[in-house]
Amino acid sequence: MARVRVSRVAERIKQEMGEILQRELKDPRIGFVTVTGVDVTNDLSQATIYLSVLGNEEQKEATLAALGKAKGFIRTEIGRRIQLRHVPEIAFKFDSSIEYGSRIERLLAELNRERES
Repeated sequence: MARVRVSRVAERIKQEMGEILQRELKDPRIGFVTVTGVDVTNDLSQATIYLSVLGNEEQKEATLAALGKAKGFIRTEIGRRIQLRHVPEIAFKFDSSIEYGSRIERLLAELNRERES
């Protein structure tokens, strides 16, 4: 039963984080960011938010720095919106699975072109 609650809280944090990024944060360093997933510990004390950022490495680092500065605001907003007794501590990590998938797709397309010629 507890695991169901953890997954519901994680999904809710993902939804609210997307809304906060889209509508609330006005920092110009935050570029095109997509929340790809959220992992929450069983005791709901920590949440790891996985992000995909469109841009080069410099833009990714600037986005991570801006989110680090806004961490208190984001945590407060999540707590207000979800109404948890204890709001989890937030950590941000990059999700490189989208980049990895697009790289594999490019390599496969290149192999197919070589095979056809």
